[in-house]
Amino acid sequence: MKIVRVYSGADGESHFEDLTPDQLAEVVARIGKGPVNLNRRPSPSFSDYHTAPRRQYVVNLSGIAEFETADGSKRRLVPGDVLVAEDLTGHGHIARSIGKEFRVSLAIPLAD
Repeated sequence: MKIVRVYSGADGESHFEDLTPDQLAEVVARIGKGPVNLNRRPSPSFSDYHTAPRRQYVVNLSGIAEFETADGSKRRLVPGDVLVAEDLTGHGHIARSIGKEFRVSLAIPLAD
């Protein structure tokens, strides 16, 4: 399982950080208020630079997701992988669905 955090740096750009399962356990212990969203996106698809809509973690259930930051760094997530989205300000990141299979994900809010 791959666990990737995307966060806003002091430079106004989004950056990646790889997390361990123990670090993820600490993150998910802080569940926030708001709906849990089940998202289904066609593939291929592209979402240009955007910030996360809220602090949340996203579990990829099916399909392949690829995320990219302004420095060209990319992380590709497959079913079972987790993205911790915390880049609420700045330039943001790009999101893509890769391949032919719909990308299905579950987004769970995190406390501030």
